[in-house]
Amino acid sequence: MTEEPISPSRADGGTEPRDVNEAVEAEWIEETTPFERVHDVVKRTYEAEPADEVADRARVSPTTARKHLRTLADAGEVTTTQEGRTTRYRRSETAIVTEHAQSLLAERTPEEIATGIADMKATMQEWREEYGVESPEEFARELNVVDADDEHSALLREWQTTRRNVALAQAALAIAEASRSGHLTGTDRDGDDGSSLTV
Repeated sequence: MTEEPISPSRADGGTEPRDVNEAVEAEWIEETTPFERVHDVVKRTYEAEPADEVADRARVSPTTARKHLRTLADAGEVTTTQEGRTTRYRRSETAIVTEHAQSLLAERTPEEIATGIADMKATMQEWREEYGVESPEEFARELNVVDADDEHSALLREWQTTRRNVALAQAALAIAEASRSGHLTGTDRDGDDGSSLTV
């Protein structure tokens, strides 16, 4: 004789299994503020969206979403674009770079990052000298790089990635220095009088 599977009971006393996504969403709403939810959504928004879409994903009203999106835009976390009468929002490049830079600082010391920058810059200089060009864009034009499988195409991607990594590493060093000097907190640690700085 085969036993029937027992349906898990729900918190409300019912016997129908509760949808896992609904449970997770309900917990998210219960444990976060509307601002935190809008911020969470924006962190994953790389293509510009209207406030109504952000509101739907954040489970807030469009009015609440617009209010918090304006706050995030003022803080540099969000970039806005206008399409007719509709304002669209997405995560700003500055916020993305800052997050990557902070992740890098969590993994490496400023000294290791500085060494990495020097190595990457030396590599790019070698490419400039070898091909007689100053940038990956000039490299692509001079060698007419069009085929994604071409060996020059692979170098083009590597050069572009290396240049981006240098920029991220430099941003990480700038954040480390601002943190060390107290500029991120508004306290000048190098100052003689210990007075606060306005940033």
